[in-house]
Amino acid sequence: MQTKRVPFTFNRGGYFYFSRRVPSDLVEHYRYPRIVQALNTQNVSVARSRASMMASQLESYWAQIRLAHADLPGRHLLKQKQIHAISAGIPSSLSTSVSLTEALAVYLERKGANKGRAFRIAAERACGYLVDVAGLKDLHEYTRQDALSFRDFLVNRGLVGSSVTRVLNSVSAVYNFACSELALDLKNPFQGVYHDRSAGVTKRLPISDLEIKKIQEACRSQNDDCRWLIALISDTGLRLSEAAGLMLADIKLSDPVPHLVVKPNLLRPLKTSGSERVVPLVGASLWAAERLCKANTDPSSPAFPRYTNSGRVQANSASAALNKWLKAYVSKGCTIHSFRHSMRDRLRAVECPTEMVDQIGGWSRGSVGQGYGIGYPLNAMHRYLSKIVI
Repeated sequence: MQTKRVPFTFNRGGYFYFSRRVPSDLVEHYRYPRIVQALNTQNVSVARSRASMMASQLESYWAQIRLAHADLPGRHLLKQKQIHAISAGIPSSLSTSVSLTEALAVYLERKGANKGRAFRIAAERACGYLVDVAGLKDLHEYTRQDALSFRDFLVNRGLVGSSVTRVLNSVSAVYNFACSELALDLKNPFQGVYHDRSAGVTKRLPISDLEIKKIQEACRSQNDDCRWLIALISDTGLRLSEAAGLMLADIKLSDPVPHLVVKPNLLRPLKTSGSERVVPLVGASLWAAERLCKANTDPSSPAFPRYTNSGRVQANSASAALNKWLKAYVSKGCTIHSFRHSMRDRLRAVECPTEMVDQIGGWSRGSVGQGYGIGYPLNAMHRYLSKIVI
């Protein structure tokens, strides 16, 4: 049953959910006749803002679908560019402004076409925060005062400086992209908003060699899939999602140099295009890879089904479980991601070339020249990684 004080919602267990019936003339476009989505809040005013934004998005989208399929009078007289805009449901460049929801739709359709799910979620979340603070408006209606209130809202939520920067940048990117794509002559009020970027940010510490040794010994002793995942990361420096989302076919043990192939798949995308790489297997990582291949011989299977049983990598679940176990072995402030910081230091200690370090870890390139050629061969990377085995 929908709540009267917050239109298009119902309340279950104290939390609000958006609920809207699909119009009968559009039901053929949907698998279900009703749209239900969690608003992730117990606050009435926040629920009202988010439900209003979702309802507005749907109304706009439904209007676009109807227009695209309508027998529009004079349609044959329209220029091709205008016909495309109507069919795609994109506002005409002749408009003086568009709503935030329309700007977000353009941004996700064009800029986010080949990006992962996280890209869409981040943009939608950032714009949702803005609606909570300043309401749903056309782009030209947002003011500098709205931007400053938005910043204060993020700070008061307890977000650290880097997170505030990320959210502000996301909203600013949506604004700028829509203005550029739709030829809108508007000044972005969200650009250059000052805030303390270092507030609450703590430096991530590396895990010491002694701690890594104890962790790897404990992994060999317990010898289960969670410990295989930790061991695999410990001597490769892979990101958690990269390792948890591996397919067994990505583990090449029979090659002259055993290695992993890190590439995008249906379980997870990669953080950047430079993250796609091959990484030699040595030490505890080689041990873990051998255990994985003995436990399951089907190359089409995910290496870690525990964290991929929903069809996508459950990185948050994996992080929580592994960090809880690691606490007994590492210094305060260290997490599973600290292995990447350690890998950087361990490779420095054996005087590994910086360009090779970036290639092993999938870090972004430092110069244009690093993009030339195909990079270091496997045996060269294997030689340096062998030197860091504890």
